[in-house]
Amino acid sequence: MAKRTSSRPNLSFIFHLIARSALKPMEGAQRVPVPTAPEELGVTYIGHSSFLIQMGGLNLLVDPVFATWLIVLRRLRRPGIAMKDLPPIDAVLLSHAHMDHLNLPSLRKIIRHTRQISGRAPEVIVPWGVADLVENLGFSKVRTLQWWQSVRLGNIDITLTPSKHWGARKVTDTHRGFGGYVLRSGEQALYHSGDTAYFNGFREIAERLAPQVALLPIGAYSPDSFRSVHTSPEDALQAFIDLRASTMIPMHFGTFCLSHEPIEEPLPRLLRAANMGGMGNLIRPLVEGETAIFAAPKNLEITATDEAVSRVSARTDTLSQ
Repeated sequence: MAKRTSSRPNLSFIFHLIARSALKPMEGAQRVPVPTAPEELGVTYIGHSSFLIQMGGLNLLVDPVFATWLIVLRRLRRPGIAMKDLPPIDAVLLSHAHMDHLNLPSLRKIIRHTRQISGRAPEVIVPWGVADLVENLGFSKVRTLQWWQSVRLGNIDITLTPSKHWGARKVTDTHRGFGGYVLRSGEQALYHSGDTAYFNGFREIAERLAPQVALLPIGAYSPDSFRSVHTSPEDALQAFIDLRASTMIPMHFGTFCLSHEPIEEPLPRLLRAANMGGMGNLIRPLVEGETAIFAAPKNLEITATDEAVSRVSARTDTLSQ
């Protein structure tokens, strides 16, 4: 959801988004997530920015939204996993308080589901200023992080990373924090950026935490003022280059109509830019419910070469026009 500015969308723009959501048939199928071995990293796309992460023998959910409606906006694609098919969840990670990332009905159902099949409730990890929204839902523990702070969960280190976004759930609660997460277990490292615009912080995340798999947002960038808090496909590709990761999994597109660009535009636009930069083989789009499984790497290798970096950087401005 875009930050309020002096050029915020007018009522006609909002009604246009509502109409696009209400009139388009819901699409997509649901699948049972593929279980992974403890030494593997499993990434299952649920939709929008929601993922099931299997890592270090634990099951984590990031920004889980299973709701059909966000107040007046209807979901355009079904969640890739039905709630009943989720494994017992060890922890939920929330990047910020916006309603398309922190959905209270979904969180209550996740807690109830995990209790029913395991006898316990999951933990929740949130940025600063967000704990009050989730502390009475029934989580077993609420952990709060500032940027660059980490917690240990089993054998996973979870670090809250900076982003260029905002965290208010309403107009007035601007104290709420926001960010992304890097999860590391042994040699496996995954980055979920949360919502963000492009900023130089991606380079610092690479230097400090060196994620190999990067989940990056590619939608909600039109009108162009939205790029102050969201990345276009080309912006996201530049972020991926800065991160020097080996695989990019795109997110934050196709599920909810939050902006003006055609709902089908972001992914083809990303793939076109990546192919032109010689990096198409590094992009791993997932359909809802699909699980990508990554074996533990023997060596941490940089696969975004300097040559590819220069090619993509030179064409970013042209592609974004």
